[in-house]
Amino acid sequence: MTDQTPSPNPQATGGHQKRKTDGPLGGLRRPRLLIRAARLGLSDYSRTRDLKRIMRVTTLPAPTKALRDLMDTEAEMEEGRQSGLSTYSVIRHVEVLIALMAEARLLPQGPVQPG
Repeated sequence: MTDQTPSPNPQATGGHQKRKTDGPLGGLRRPRLLIRAARLGLSDYSRTRDLKRIMRVTTLPAPTKALRDLMDTEAEMEEGRQSGLSTYSVIRHVEVLIALMAEARLLPQGPVQPG
C-alpha cells in the first residue's frame, strides 16, 4: 500500500522536508517522517504540561529562550540520529520538534539569534 496523500510541500526532496517559511525554523531540514510526526503531535501539545519535561527544567522559560535551547537540543539530537548513536531516541526527537514548532508559533515573526 502506498501513501496517496500529496506532499504538503512540493519542495520536499530526498526524504527531507524543506520549510516554506523564513521564520526561526526556516532552515531546518529533517526527514519528512519526523516533521509529519511532530506536526501531528502539535494538537496535543500543552506548554505548561510538556515544556518543563521536554526541556528538563523546573520553571517555564520565556518563548525566546525556550526556542533557543530547544534548537540547541534538537541540533544535538539530529547529530546523534545522523551518526547512529545508540542513545538516540526518535520519540524524544519528535517531542523536541513538537515543542520547537509550538514555541516558534508564540514568537512574533522575526529571526531568533543563536545564543
